Amino acid sequence: MRVTTEGAAVVLTGRFDARSTGEVRDVLYEQIQATDGDVVVDLAGVDSIDATALKLLAAATRVMEREGRRLVLRNGSPGLRRIIAFSRLRRMVTFERSRHAT
Repeated sequence: MRVTTEGAAVVLTGRFDARSTGEVRDVLYEQIQATDGDVVVDLAGVDSIDATALKLLAAATRVMEREGRRLVLRNGSPGLRRIIAFSRLRRMVTFERSRHAT
């Protein structure tokens, strides 16, 4: 898993699973503390996601909601969006479609 930041966005590349959640959590919570507005998690480069990663996104969403802000997911593949919808995390987060979609 490669985790980088671009402004208020956390950009993930690779497998988002139990092995990478510690690293993602650290960067995501640093971003939450450093940013006053919404935080974006860009999933364009994510190959797969597991339940541990979904729990991390849910926990971060709750932290953001308590502060009156949002965690926004961006650029997930159709398969990733289905997993998020199936897990009911979709009810908690805002999912933004790719800006480059046609």
